[in-house]
Amino acid sequence: QVCTPTTQRLLLLHLCPLLRGSPGPHGTLAMLVMAVLGRRASAAVQPCRRKAPLLIRCNSSAGATAGALGPLTGVRVLDFTRVLAGPSCTQILGDMGAEVIKLERPGAGDDTRAFAPPFLPKNNGDPSHVSAYFAGINRNKSSVTLNYTKAEGQQVVRRLLQNSDILVENFKTGTLDKYGLGYTDLKKEFPKLVYCSITGFGHSGPYKSRPGYDALVQAMGGIMSVTGEPDGEPMKVGLSVCDLVAGMHGVMGILAALRHVTVSGQGQHVDISMLDVTTALLANQGMNYLATRKVPARLGNQHPNIVPYQVMPASDGHFILSVGNDPTFERFIAVAKQADPTAEELLSDPRFKTAVARVENRQVVTERCNQLTKMRSVAWWLEHLEKNTVGCSRIMNLEEVFDDPHVKAREMLLDMKMDSLDKPATVIASPFKFAETPVTYRKPPPELGEHTDDILRSVAGYSEAEVADLRAKGAV
Repeated sequence: QVCTPTTQRLLLLHLCPLLRGSPGPHGTLAMLVMAVLGRRASAAVQPCRRKAPLLIRCNSSAGATAGALGPLTGVRVLDFTRVLAGPSCTQILGDMGAEVIKLERPGAGDDTRAFAPPFLPKNNGDPSHVSAYFAGINRNKSSVTLNYTKAEGQQVVRRLLQNSDILVENFKTGTLDKYGLGYTDLKKEFPKLVYCSITGFGHSGPYKSRPGYDALVQAMGGIMSVTGEPDGEPMKVGLSVCDLVAGMHGVMGILAALRHVTVSGQGQHVDISMLDVTTALLANQGMNYLATRKVPARLGNQHPNIVPYQVMPASDGHFILSVGNDPTFERFIAVAKQADPTAEELLSDPRFKTAVARVENRQVVTERCNQLTKMRSVAWWLEHLEKNTVGCSRIMNLEEVFDDPHVKAREMLLDMKMDSLDKPATVIASPFKFAETPVTYRKPPPELGEHTDDILRSVAGYSEAEVADLRAKGAV
């Protein structure tokens, strides 16, 4: 009689696996408790009673097991995010089984819907209207159009939160506060709510009101100062690393906060700053500075603490060599002396003998190793180094990455059936491999507002007439 909707969903999260097991006392008890919950729990059990997945075809076995439940099944997420950091966070939650309701601006939607070309291709090769950028970070989500600046839209949010566990947003600090939707506005009404904010600079400090962009944070966080050739200009990383890692930290913070809810019944605000995350990413480079107070120089493709650990020239191209310790260096020399017998002399040279000495004599070590690797082809080095368990690889482009047999064996490509396309779209799959609760691919990236009416009725409890009224008022 006292179960809240959230408690009911969490209870059912644990009961559903029992129902999938063989008959026995645990399965019987689970069925009995579900029967007691009865029709009154119908709103709460929706995560365990979803309609058949929209995604019915993929080339991955992960999540394909009949009846499989992801580890976050039963958790509902209200997703106020757009562009990259926030949507990458909520897609991970969705892949893990959470029900994600993506709230988008009426008529426009997430900015990345227009981050194109490229668009996903139609069957004849012509571009569709679905941007590849949007498709890569928005699967397993329902799209609801909502104007949160209107009072009616704000009320929709509150009604959705009555049956939600998590809210994720990545507006500039203070944006939602202006509309009564900040954490301080909601925490009394929803004390168990996990409210995650992903911003450029966090919700405190002198920069809190600034907008955050990946390239901006790479510059401010020191990444560009240690990236690039020694005599070249500062260089940003080729991926939006600050956005993506902020999203990952958002997931970690949310999961930790959910654990706290199960223990204490108390929600909290999870404040993720891209600059904080980037500062933490400095890791050994940051510690090198703090230990010496010497500003690290750009080293191109070399490692500040390990030599040789870099791009090496071969007779016909380049490859990466990773010599992480002295035994590995000895194995490298064992291979190198097949190309040049004089290489064995390096093992008795004090400048080469230890890892510390190689870093202290970086220039001479690098020059001599380069002389050795230039004597044979990339293929020769890879064959012989791999036989001797020395880390190495060719430098692969994206075509080669996605065609790599190991990438395929790990099922990192996924074909998703989308109603708006003639053929399945190939996207990057989830890297999470759970033995008992595999990730699931239930919904393709949604059309703008595709699920508005259904979500407003089934989750927020609006009637068809009320939904029509909200639409007439421009709230959805």
